[in-house]
Amino acid sequence: MFRKAFSGIGTLLATPVGVIITTNVVWLIVMWLMDIPRNTIVYYVVSFIIFVLDVFVAFTLRDRLIHFFSQFVLPIQNPKDRRDIALRVSNFETGNRGPALFVKNGRVILHEGEAGRRGAGLIMLDTASALVLRTDTEIKETIGPGIKFTKADEYIAGSVDLRAQWHVIGPLSTDQPSFNPLLISAPKDYDETQSRRQTIGLTRDGFEVSPTISIKFSVKRPVERQPTDSGVTSYYGFDPAAVRNAITRKVIQLGTSENSKVSMEWNELPEHLIVNIWREYIRKFKLGDLFIAFDDNGDSGLQIIEKMINNRVKQPSVRELDDTGSQTGAWVESLEFKQLQSRGLEIMETRIHNILFDPDMEKQIIQQWSADWMTNAQKEASYLREKEALIETAAREDASKAFARIASQPFRGKTTQSLQNQFTTLQLLIDPLKKYILIESAANNEMEMELRKLDEIWKWLLDNNINTLPSDGKSGAQQ
Repeated sequence: MFRKAFSGIGTLLATPVGVIITTNVVWLIVMWLMDIPRNTIVYYVVSFIIFVLDVFVAFTLRDRLIHFFSQFVLPIQNPKDRRDIALRVSNFETGNRGPALFVKNGRVILHEGEAGRRGAGLIMLDTASALVLRTDTEIKETIGPGIKFTKADEYIAGSVDLRAQWHVIGPLSTDQPSFNPLLISAPKDYDETQSRRQTIGLTRDGFEVSPTISIKFSVKRPVERQPTDSGVTSYYGFDPAAVRNAITRKVIQLGTSENSKVSMEWNELPEHLIVNIWREYIRKFKLGDLFIAFDDNGDSGLQIIEKMINNRVKQPSVRELDDTGSQTGAWVESLEFKQLQSRGLEIMETRIHNILFDPDMEKQIIQQWSADWMTNAQKEASYLREKEALIETAAREDASKAFARIASQPFRGKTTQSLQNQFTTLQLLIDPLKKYILIESAANNEMEMELRKLDEIWKWLLDNNINTLPSDGKSGAQQ
C-alpha cells in the first residue's frame, strides 16, 4: 500500500504541476531556514497568487506545445485532425487512452495491451486496407485508407485487403495421383493430401477427379477512384458500400455434425462458390470427354467447364447445359453472380489445371475400350455403309435429273414441231451432252473416254442418217 502511494506521489511530481509544487515548497523551506523577514499576510497572499499563475502558465504552455508538436506525429491535413491528435497525445500521458492501431494489407497489427483498450483512439490504414467500425449495439461507418480517430465506444468489426488476391485450392502437382490410402506409405501424408482435395468431383460415368483451381478475386472496385475523408486516394480503389457488405454480410455454412454452423470469412466465399460450380458441371461429362474435342468449336470438356465457371461468376445469366454437357439454347440466371454482387466481391479469373485421378481409372477405361472396340468398330462400319448407300442413291438421283435437264434442252418449247427421224432425234440428244462435258469436265481423264464414245455414236448417226438436218434447223424427209 505504501509502495503504491509513494509511486502515485512520484508520478505526480514528474508532471508539470508536480514540478511547480516541488519548486515552491523548496523555496518556502529555504526562506524559513534562512529566517528571511516576511509579512505574514501579504507574503502568503502573494505567494499563493504566484503559485496559481505558475500553474496556469505551465498548463497553458504544455497544451500549446502538445498541440504544436503533435501535428507532426501523423500526416494530418485539417484543423479538426490537429485537435484530435493533440487530445490523443494528452490522454497518452495520463494513461486514459484508447487503442492506437495500424492496419496493413487488411490485417490489424496489434501491440501488446492494445487489443483490450477502450476509449478514444486512432487507427492508421495503408492504401490497401479498409475496415468497418461498430459499437456493441450497431454498425457505424466504413473507413478507407488514411487516419481515423475513433470514439470511446467504437472498435473494429472487420477489415479487408483491397488488393486483388489469388487463392489456389486443390491438390499440389507433387501429390500422388491416388485416392487409395493403402497405396500411400505414410498415413500423415495421406491425410494432408486428402485435406487439399476439397475439389473432388464425380464424373457422369462415376470417376473421381480432383483439379487444382486458381481464383483471382477482390473487393468490388469503384469505376472512378475517389479520395477518402483523410484525403488519400488508393491505387486499388475504395468502395465503401462494397467493403461494408463484404464484412457485415457473412455466410453461414452448415456443418455435417450436429447441425453446427460456421461463419465464413469474406475471402472464403469465392472458393466455396467455385468448388460448388465445378462439382455441378463435372457431373455432366464423362472422364474421356474432359480431354477430347467435345463441341463444334473444338473445346474439350474441361475447357467448357472452365468457361462456364467464369461466366457464372461474371455474368447475370449464362447458357444452360443439359445433363450430357450440351447447350440447350436456353439462358438461366446466375445465382453465384448475385451472391458475389450482394457481398461486395468480384471474381476476375478462374483457372483449372493439374487434374488428378486414380491411375487405376485409366487402366479400367483402356480395358473396357479393348473389350468393346470390335463391337464399336462394327457399329461404325455399319453406319458408314448406310451413309455411303444414302449418298450414292442421292448422287444417282441428282445425276439422273441433271441428264434429263441437259438432254431435254433442245426440245424445250417445241411441242408442236413435226416429228423428225430417229437419227436426228439422237443427234439432238447427244449434242448438248457433248457440249456440257467439254465445258464442265474437260480436265477429267475418264470424261475423254466418254467423249470418244459419243463421237463414235455421232459418226454412226451421220453415216446412217440419209436425211441430215438442213442449215435452217428444219427436219428433212421422214423414214
